[in-house]
Amino acid sequence: MSALPPADPRLSIAVIGLGSIGGAAAGCLAASGRYDVIACTRQPLARLTLEAPHGTVEVPLAAYTDPAQIKNPADWVLLCTKTHQTESAAPWLTRLCARSTRVAVLQNGIGHVERVAPFVGGAAMVPAIVYYNGERLAPDRVRMRQGADPDIAVPDDAAGRAFAALFAGTPLRVALNDDFATLAWRKLLINAVANPITTLTLQRQAVLRRPDVQELCGKILDEAVAVARAEGVRLAEDEPARAMATLFTFSGELGTSMYFDRLAGRRLEVEALTGAIVRAGERHGIATPLNRALLILLRAINDAMPDGLR
Repeated sequence: MSALPPADPRLSIAVIGLGSIGGAAAGCLAASGRYDVIACTRQPLARLTLEAPHGTVEVPLAAYTDPAQIKNPADWVLLCTKTHQTESAAPWLTRLCARSTRVAVLQNGIGHVERVAPFVGGAAMVPAIVYYNGERLAPDRVRMRQGADPDIAVPDDAAGRAFAALFAGTPLRVALNDDFATLAWRKLLINAVANPITTLTLQRQAVLRRPDVQELCGKILDEAVAVARAEGVRLAEDEPARAMATLFTFSGELGTSMYFDRLAGRRLEVEALTGAIVRAGERHGIATPLNRALLILLRAINDAMPDGLR
C-alpha cells in the first residue's frame, strides 16, 4: 500500500487587538477549527465567546500578553488595533512577521499599507475594509452584527484572494474589489458622520435618523466628497445619499467604535477619520469648515482625558 501524502500544515493566525473587530474575526476563525489562532492582548484569557447572528459560540483561544512570548512567526497576522495604536503594536509585528508572513490590516481610515509597512519587515500586506459592527461586551466576549454584504472588502489580487480563502465557510463574508481606493474613501465617508455624531451626542446610530441630523450629515459628506474627488477617487454624483443609505442598513440601536471608546474613556480615533479629511482638504485648498469643527470638538475630548487613558 502506498504511503498517504502528508497533510497540509495548519495555518497559524495571530490577531493583534481583541476588541470589537479583532474579537469577531478571531472568534470566526477559531470556530472553524481549521487554524491555530492566537490573540495578542493586554490581559490573559483562555476562551472567547462570540455572539453572532448565526448563534453564540465559545471557543478556546490562546492569548499572549507579551511579544517576548512569541517563539515563531505566524503565517497570517490580522492587525485589528485602532490606527493610533499602530506604533504600539510594532513589537508584536516584529516578533510575528517574517517575509513569508501575510499581514491583513483591518483598520479604519485610508493609507493602510503606508501606515503599517515600516513594522512588518517586508511581509506581504492586505489592506482590509471592515463593514460588520462589533461590540466588546467583556474582555472575553464580543457581539458581532452584520449589515449589507460584504462584511470585509480587500483588493482583488493574490494576497486578497488568500485572505478571502481564510474566511471561506465562516460567517464573515469577504468581497474582492479592483478599486480599493474608492472603497476606502466610501467607508471613510460613513465613518465621517456616524462616528463623530454618535460620539458627540452620546447616542447610538438612531440619532442619524433625525431629519435635522441627516441634513447636517449631508453637508459634512459634501465636504468630504469634494476632498475625495480632489484626491482622484471616483465617486458617484449621489455619493452622500449612498453613504447615508448604507448607514441605514444597520439597526439604530448599534453604536460606533468611537462612541464605545468615549464611553470607556479611551482615546478617540479622530485623526484617521475626520482628521484625514481635513488634512486632505488642506493639501488641495478645499475648505472643510464642518469637518474642521468636528475635529476641534473631538480633539478637545481626547485632550481632556487623563494621561493614563490616552
